[in-house]
Amino acid sequence: MAARRPGGQINLASAQTLSPHGLDRLRGVARVDRRTKNLIKRLSPGDLAIIDHVDLDALAAQGLVDAGVVAVVNAQPFISGKYPNRGPGVLAAAGIPMYEFSDAARSKEIKDGAWLVIDEAGMLYQSDRAIGALITWDDIKIAACTAEARANLGSELEHFARNTLQYLDSEKDLLLDPTDVPPAGNLKIAGRHALVVVRGEGYKEDLGLLRSYIADVKPVLIAVDGGADALLELGHKPDIIIGDMDSVSDTALSCGARLIVHAYVKRNGEAPGMARIQRLRLKAETFAVPGTSEDAAMLFAYEHNADLIVALGTHSNLEDFLDKGRAGMASTFLVRLKVGNRLVDARGVYKIYRQTASGISLLTIFVAALFPIMILMTQSPLWQNVATAVRIWFQLHFPWFWHRH
Repeated sequence: MAARRPGGQINLASAQTLSPHGLDRLRGVARVDRRTKNLIKRLSPGDLAIIDHVDLDALAAQGLVDAGVVAVVNAQPFISGKYPNRGPGVLAAAGIPMYEFSDAARSKEIKDGAWLVIDEAGMLYQSDRAIGALITWDDIKIAACTAEARANLGSELEHFARNTLQYLDSEKDLLLDPTDVPPAGNLKIAGRHALVVVRGEGYKEDLGLLRSYIADVKPVLIAVDGGADALLELGHKPDIIIGDMDSVSDTALSCGARLIVHAYVKRNGEAPGMARIQRLRLKAETFAVPGTSEDAAMLFAYEHNADLIVALGTHSNLEDFLDKGRAGMASTFLVRLKVGNRLVDARGVYKIYRQTASGISLLTIFVAALFPIMILMTQSPLWQNVATAVRIWFQLHFPWFWHRH
């Protein structure tokens, strides 16, 4: 099994061992799942991840890095060329080797829990049986495919814009009319800040940066699915958890937060996540709104008149929207238009909030404030008597110093 360097990088030299197949490059236990999000939950350090994920996004890639996989083998291209997705770059930066099945059908032969070996020639073996040749995704291939994808960005942006306009035509009430949101219950949101925590790229780091902000401002904490676990890890209990309830732990769901299950308008209000809530014998309400759970959380805060909505881990730029790789992201774009006058990114809040006075500035302010007090003291008979007494005491106890000066 490959040894891991600090920071998640893999020491390939220590992973090379002799086997019946010749010089092995990598070996590990196979973990297989068509959904990368579900696979990440089952991974252990040293596993070899078998995924079926075209245009691997940055969040999924970071999950694989955090899990400590020894390598990733994909049944689909890591970069299809539609747009410059960032996932492969995340894996490459962590030193995790990437491979693609030359024949995607071969991926179905891999059994979860089987022992896999990848030799120097790029051949994949399962329990001493050859599965097939793999295509290596190195830095050169990633750079070439990314450059090609950037050249195609114009057509993908055109497709995204067309999809957005179609969504606007079919769901224009989302922007024009107030949304029928569930009640806030005993929780006061109006006039307060609302921090919407989404399990997005860099969400853990951003949440750590906002420790002081959360402690001082005490915003309403609205977690979207797995964002609840991130809050709990830092000692913050979410006030509300909104989502499909498919990527949040049972512990987070049982923490006492108000639960709101995202329901699908186009499925007559169907809310698949409610089944899990019922299995846990918890209570929740549904929120039927088009788009993503991230959209639902922002609309919930907006319609309950939150003074400011701070978005953490959410989609904030064009590459974020395209990197998610689904048509529904048009709704996220439109929701930003509706709540935009109250919406601010978490990193923007951090940059503003962290600006405190320097030591020299504080000393200058202190001296400036002390100066008029000293002037008043010199004019006071009481303080004049105190100063005289101190001078006499000093002369009696340190006459040698007094005569010298």
